[in-house]
Amino acid sequence: MATLKAQHLAKSYKSRQVVRDVSLSIDSGQIVGLLGPNGAGKTTCFYMIVGLVQADQGRVLIDDLDVSHQPMHGRARAGIGYLPQEASIFRKLSVADNIMAILETRKELDKAGRRKELESLLQEFHINHIRDNLGMSLSGGERRRVEIARALATAPKFILLDEPFAGVDPISVGDIKQIIHHLKAKGIGVLITDHNVRETLDICETAYIVNDGQLIAEGDAETILANELVKEVYLGHEFRL
Repeated sequence: MATLKAQHLAKSYKSRQVVRDVSLSIDSGQIVGLLGPNGAGKTTCFYMIVGLVQADQGRVLIDDLDVSHQPMHGRARAGIGYLPQEASIFRKLSVADNIMAILETRKELDKAGRRKELESLLQEFHINHIRDNLGMSLSGGERRRVEIARALATAPKFILLDEPFAGVDPISVGDIKQIIHHLKAKGIGVLITDHNVRETLDICETAYIVNDGQLIAEGDAETILANELVKEVYLGHEFRL
């Protein structure tokens, strides 16, 4: 089992400290949420873990491997997959070619190995029937499936999902939840940040709540919902799952 750890992360922009002393961890096969009000610092925390933002202080580790100073592609090689909120597929490539473009970066795979992995991913994510469709022609739910298949093409130990429920219809939300449970079953650790609090809390085993740049609560959904400070600054007193 592997563990992704963020330890004592801090970040300032000019004189304003936006993240202070945030620590969290994700184990293999665990679904974790990172939540908080707009401007609370959760997105900056998320970006520091994935490597889009360099932390001023603190460390990011996969087990005992310190990847704090690795660029994003270095962290990807170490096992951190990332799915951005924005559409990340190549619009003018087919679904199959979109996935193959990522598999081409796997130097340990020969041509036959890449082809086998492609066919496996197309079947696993139920997108074989649209393998020849161009990226620009996909629905929101189809695009998300292809993007997650692409993220898995790097064989990550962990996958970080930025707003996975954004811009998709209610049926697709259920579809994405099923995929996240599938990732868990494969032993992949999942970190989710999303403005859709209800869907995120519903699927997470553990959630971390950030407010004003620091952690104010962590625990399962029941623990989070019972926390008076979380109610006061984030969920309100009427929120129910």
